[in-house]
Amino acid sequence: MRAWHCSTLLLVISTALVAQETPTERESARSVVHKLDSLERSLDLPALVAKLTGPNAARDQVVARAKQLMDTELLALGDDITRHPEIGFQEKRSVQLLADYLKRHDFTVQMGTPGLPTAFVARYTKASGEPTLGVILEYDALRGTKGAFHGDQHSTQGPIGMAAAIAIGEYLARTHTPGSVVVFGTPGEEMMPPNAKTVMYESGVFKGVDVLVRSHSTSTTSRPAAGFGTCCMNIDGTKYTFSGAPAHQLTAWNGRNALTAVIHLFENIDALRSNMRPEARIQGVITEGGAAPNVVPDRTAADFYIRYPDEIYLAQVTEMVDNAARAAALATGTKVKIDHYGKNRDGVGVGTLNEVAFAYTKKYGATGVAPEPGKPQGYEETGSVSSNIPGIGFSAKTSNAPNHTYEMEQDALGPVGHEGFVVDAQAMAALLFDFATRADYRALVKREFDTIKALHGEYLEALRKTYVVPKIAEP
Repeated sequence: MRAWHCSTLLLVISTALVAQETPTERESARSVVHKLDSLERSLDLPALVAKLTGPNAARDQVVARAKQLMDTELLALGDDITRHPEIGFQEKRSVQLLADYLKRHDFTVQMGTPGLPTAFVARYTKASGEPTLGVILEYDALRGTKGAFHGDQHSTQGPIGMAAAIAIGEYLARTHTPGSVVVFGTPGEEMMPPNAKTVMYESGVFKGVDVLVRSHSTSTTSRPAAGFGTCCMNIDGTKYTFSGAPAHQLTAWNGRNALTAVIHLFENIDALRSNMRPEARIQGVITEGGAAPNVVPDRTAADFYIRYPDEIYLAQVTEMVDNAARAAALATGTKVKIDHYGKNRDGVGVGTLNEVAFAYTKKYGATGVAPEPGKPQGYEETGSVSSNIPGIGFSAKTSNAPNHTYEMEQDALGPVGHEGFVVDAQAMAALLFDFATRADYRALVKREFDTIKALHGEYLEALRKTYVVPKIAEP
């Protein structure tokens, strides 16, 4: 036991080494990183983990119920959704299956939320009071060249969350323990606009929730370090639409070629890469390229995700890409419309949730365990939710393949997927039990979350002083 305690303590100490994502962020915001490290030390996470994950018969009953639901019904439901993939905002069949199952287990289901017909909110009817436990379900498939496919295993995130929600709801009702359980169906995780969780948050759907949990497929059992960040970097979703003039291609001088303009945009971006910090990622596709080879294209469009680990330097990168589009239009005699249609920003991850969840995934048999914490990140991709409500994303290994692959989809139907899904459901149920039954634990989570959130503004201000734009002299 002592050896385990020391090992865990070393992992907590190492948090400072990974907070934040890039060397520039860590050096520029050194004082913030030190404050984060001091906070984590003060929480005594090894002692907390040992206390919560020790013997507890009531918790074990809740966990066993979640496993029973997975083994007897919900793994099969996940397989069904895997075999019938639907892309974001078109998940009508998947949503109906999830909603019908929740109704059979004493949830009322409100179908649709403002602007999102395939979202839903389900409330457990047999328990009430505080705290309010929120469970996020996802169910959209990836868009692939061969059609929709569940290469991120969203197909079983719904069943996992339902198993945990039903298990803890039944416990609260049976023991007359105060607490409410709300399940949120969140569509289109892989798509923006709109980013569904942001739209739902801004319309007040998550109001009053004390904690949010979700799961996600992964090829490694892991957890993030505490701090602020996102799984996939801060993102500006931007669409560039070029307008030209049509003409016959044999007399192309009578028109203005919007396809040439969009090609120049990609070339201009490639020319800019040497002036950008190496962590930047700019990924785009041409969504409109013209209609016929013998007609000069008068309209083209390209859709880009512009990414950087923090939002301060991301603003510079996005401005560079915008200017690359303007230059492409100027060079080709066309016009460009720039639409910043969506964004993802940093969320908050808390060690009091991350470390306990990680311990539970190991306790219930997760494989492929990464001993060191990863980079800090929120538990969901938008930051709009995870920077305002504490939560955790469970990540037991569910595939031998990387995300967004056909192999990961196949693993969702096989032993590695099924075993990992059951582990996630058990660990989620266990953590919800702790949060519902221990006021001292809830207070600790809130203290850590509020402190980290307050440090984010100081962190951004430090980065503004570092990312200085070069002054260009007049020629």
